[in-house]
Amino acid sequence: MTKISWSRLLFLMMLALVLALAACGGGSSEEETADEESGDDASSEGETAEGGGEIYNYEDFPKTVSNTGEPSGEGTLNVALASDTPFEGTLNFNFYNGNPDFEMISLFDEPLLTMDADFQYTNDGAMQYEVNEDDNTVTFTLNDGVKWHDGEPVTIQDYVSSYEVIGHPDYDGVRGSTDGFTLIEGFDEYKAGEADEISGIEIVDEQTAVFTYKELAPSLTAGGFWAYAFPTHHYEGVEVAEMPEAPQTRENPIGIGPYKVDSIVSGESISMSKFEDYWRGEPGLEAVNARVVATSSVASAMESGEIDYAINFPTDQYPDVAEMEGVEWLSNVEGSYTYIGFKLGSWNADEGKVDYKPEEMKMGDVELRRAMWHAIDNDTVGERFYNGLRWKASSLITPYHANWHEEIEVPSYDPEEANRILDEAGYEDTDGDGLREDPDGEPLEIKFASMSGGDIAEPLANYYIQSWREVGLNVVLTNGRLIEFNSFYDMVENDDPEIDIYQGAWGVGSDVDPSGLYGPTAPFNYTRYESEESTALLEQGNSEEALDTERRKEIYNEWAELMAQDIPVIPTLYRAFVVPVNERVINYSEDYEYNEDLLWYRVGVEETE
Repeated sequence: MTKISWSRLLFLMMLALVLALAACGGGSSEEETADEESGDDASSEGETAEGGGEIYNYEDFPKTVSNTGEPSGEGTLNVALASDTPFEGTLNFNFYNGNPDFEMISLFDEPLLTMDADFQYTNDGAMQYEVNEDDNTVTFTLNDGVKWHDGEPVTIQDYVSSYEVIGHPDYDGVRGSTDGFTLIEGFDEYKAGEADEISGIEIVDEQTAVFTYKELAPSLTAGGFWAYAFPTHHYEGVEVAEMPEAPQTRENPIGIGPYKVDSIVSGESISMSKFEDYWRGEPGLEAVNARVVATSSVASAMESGEIDYAINFPTDQYPDVAEMEGVEWLSNVEGSYTYIGFKLGSWNADEGKVDYKPEEMKMGDVELRRAMWHAIDNDTVGERFYNGLRWKASSLITPYHANWHEEIEVPSYDPEEANRILDEAGYEDTDGDGLREDPDGEPLEIKFASMSGGDIAEPLANYYIQSWREVGLNVVLTNGRLIEFNSFYDMVENDDPEIDIYQGAWGVGSDVDPSGLYGPTAPFNYTRYESEESTALLEQGNSEEALDTERRKEIYNEWAELMAQDIPVIPTLYRAFVVPVNERVINYSEDYEYNEDLLWYRVGVEETE
């Protein structure tokens, strides 16, 4: 798979546990591109939408550019990161927080482990692994000849150092809470400062280490192993607490990828040049320049030829620029979904778990939540706001995990059914103003938090509000307006009483396991929902029983059906992203299938007059 496919995949793997995505605000979208052979412009395949615009199907887009072949090793590739904010500049995989930094890091660094299209680790990368179920060990073996950009060889200690840094008591980052870390023998004691080393990690020689786990969970080979080396020598003498702000991270970062960093303009751009000692072979370019481009300007920058491709291109802009000359459009499934969440409790920081208390919450009545689901038409939302490049969601096990996803029965768009449910549940208009009171006869005002950003954010929020008003529910925007990203998630995380429901989106990660978002001890379980049945299913899904893949599929789809009954969230839209690529670019792909000929180092450019 290419650099961008791998970048997107690995970002989503961790995003599911560390970051909430922007809510429906015109970022990149996502779904699977099925027609790999077609080089036709997808705009020719569109149907006409209700409002006159075309409806696109992600399956009509290619995943790989039609221009493939042997790169020359010369030329410069100009990359745009479509963003309205600077990248933070924490340029190391152990420490970064947001997607802009991740995308920039992925241009010069790469994982030691690769993945296949089913999001399982393979042995095609710079490091191989071997699982021994008899003694719960995994042996990691590093290839010879892998070097850091300063010429130093990568050793197995550099891989172990990633665990030692992330698990260090002074580490202040967001990683280290997943099974890939906590199941290692001695990791918890090391993290708590009770031990000087992780007892379950043994370095055999410079290329080999053996990890001993308390148990072998199925999530380990689906993104559970940490995938990156840490340049131990580069940070010599730097305390762990100081590493995120150190010059080694922000001014002169190094990696093992095909391009090395030459210069950085903080928050704006990174210039890179060919790394001659790249372990796979000669990179296809002489240089790569990456810069942040405002979402409002990225299309014109593509059209003028200033940039060769754009990361995070705003999907809602695609219909306006689909016929752009000299550009080929690619697409694939993105591992995230948009949802509407209901506040059903609060976070108990002392116990480190959710405090589920629906009886005390305004949205605690599942029949009210069910009626609100019946009241919204997400088929129309996908067509009207995203021209079909986002579409109605059902299961929380998404199409991104194609071999796991099953369609399940969920409340369909049916305002009459919504009205019937509300009437029977006691939500009636007792004062004749057209809006329903609660079953106690008290005014019912539902405060809806939605995020600002992009041209679609406000009309989309208003669409939902109007849909609920049509069945008599008085839904109003929290604080009377859309909320900026950081403030929005501060409020959601802190269970602000001004939020009854909210609109957000999640990255699902490479592992299908949803416990990082919905488990009782998951801080990102923002609805604060839990139930004995849900917890039991989530535990089963990552137990020894679930080493049988078919049994694991059954468990997670049973869990998805439970969520459609309990309705802590309404999954609203699945998503597809689109990527514009200049026709001069060679071997660029968004296919998740591993292909040696389409890896990032094989991308090149044809020189044009």
